[in-house]
Amino acid sequence: MQSLCSISAPGSANDERLDGLVRLLGRYFDATAVLIWGAGEVQHICASHELSDAQLGKVGEACATTLSWPLQAREGATLGTLYLLNAQPRELDAEEREALQDFANLAHDLLVREADEARQRQEIAALQASERRMALAIAGSGTGIWDRNIATGEIHYSSSWKALLGYAEHEIGNRIEESYTRVHPADLDYVKATIQAHLDQRTAAYEVEHRLRCRDGQYKWVCSRGKVVERDKHGKPLRMIGTTTDITAMRRLSEQVQQTAALMTDLTNEIPGMVFQYRRQPGGESSFTYVSAGAQAICGLSAMQLMDDAQALTAIVHPDDRMAFIDSFELSAKELTPWHLEFRIQVAGRDITWCLGEARPRREEGGGVIWHGVMTDVTERKQIEAELQAFATTDFLTQLANRRHFMHQLEAELARLRRNPEQSAAILMFDLDYFKAINDRWGHNVGDQALRHFAAILSSQLRKTDTAGRLGGEEFAVVLSEANLDKAMHFATRIQNQLTRTPIEHAGEQIYLAVSVGISSLNASDASVEAALSRSDIALYCAKRGGRNRIEHH
Repeated sequence: MQSLCSISAPGSANDERLDGLVRLLGRYFDATAVLIWGAGEVQHICASHELSDAQLGKVGEACATTLSWPLQAREGATLGTLYLLNAQPRELDAEEREALQDFANLAHDLLVREADEARQRQEIAALQASERRMALAIAGSGTGIWDRNIATGEIHYSSSWKALLGYAEHEIGNRIEESYTRVHPADLDYVKATIQAHLDQRTAAYEVEHRLRCRDGQYKWVCSRGKVVERDKHGKPLRMIGTTTDITAMRRLSEQVQQTAALMTDLTNEIPGMVFQYRRQPGGESSFTYVSAGAQAICGLSAMQLMDDAQALTAIVHPDDRMAFIDSFELSAKELTPWHLEFRIQVAGRDITWCLGEARPRREEGGGVIWHGVMTDVTERKQIEAELQAFATTDFLTQLANRRHFMHQLEAELARLRRNPEQSAAILMFDLDYFKAINDRWGHNVGDQALRHFAAILSSQLRKTDTAGRLGGEEFAVVLSEANLDKAMHFATRIQNQLTRTPIEHAGEQIYLAVSVGISSLNASDASVEAALSRSDIALYCAKRGGRNRIEHH
């Protein structure tokens, strides 16, 4: 037997009965009777007379002078053990054994009752502890409990419910009619209708947010929840229990969040352009998670359309810009560099719009990328830039390239030839014949008309890869890409023929124009474009000296 860790003296009526039973057993058998029960570190002992430490240590040891009688529970566990400590070895006769069995049965019943009472005490203590914790939790949560007798119209409130509204225990009545007087008038019908829906079993529970008047006259926002817990056999509700929780701070925070969201929406909607949040998932799926109202003005699509289908924007990007648009986002996502792109949007029924898109990417935890940015309409700026570019590169009178821009294009052509020496190009110099006589006879306005007329004919014969420019006065130049001297000669002949067929009409007269042309090849070996131009200029001088309206090459 294990040593006893503690010995409990009788402390209850049941303990006293066990002690008396053991003493009676000892007298009956003229021996020291001992009852030991309990488990774990705490065991209990009753003896018919006081035991010495030496005797107590030998209880349970197998010897001829000690008789033991285990007390078994129904499930097989041992409740305890009865011992008889005799002075001499002893054997019980049948009558004594029957008597010992009776004593054992009594002890068994008392121990069972003791175990039941101990279990009840533990359950009650646990329930009380749970109730205390619940009470503390409810007190600290701003929640009160109410219990309504639907049949009588009575409603009872917990102390925490009353304290929730600032009332003392005696300051709240228990009639449902009075409770409705504390509900904000604007919420009363809604509250009653919600309760009735639950009483009629149209909802599984009652839950509503509304305002209640406090003792000081101020209103608090609360959330009331409840449920019918008892009905009669016809389903008529009898009793309803519920809670009321103070949600004033939560409502205030919610209103602040809504106000902030509304403010941000107003701000983004007032910003010229389209403010957006764009997200790309690791798998490549993308979507606009926020788009401001400016989307309609920028791209002719509503914010909802773009948030429903992000590809709707890609679809209206100008075909010439679409790949750059897609690739720019790919690069920004890969390197997490700011997205910056100017591109055109083409919507049916609207002029082409130039957009400037700018956004900053951020890698998300899941591996996706999110951009916050803005798209603005820069069409007017692009038009101004185009006008400035035209002003800087175009001859105002003829709308051909001016001398500076033509020279720039000529240098670009020479650079191309140096990269591809096997290719060719030709330079043509044109000079209108007898132009001074036209000015002198018909005036400078007709002279300007003659220059514009010749420039129009020249432009009509150019390919996209060719460039024509006015070098000054009545002198023009053309660079023909991918052309040899023969092609250049044919080009010059077409110009002369066109001039012959289309005279200028002025004051009922037809004014015929003539032009002298000098041609040279542009070679990869040329040290500079001036060298090639010089050869063309020499050829032009020869054409002039040879009688005008001629074509010469050098």
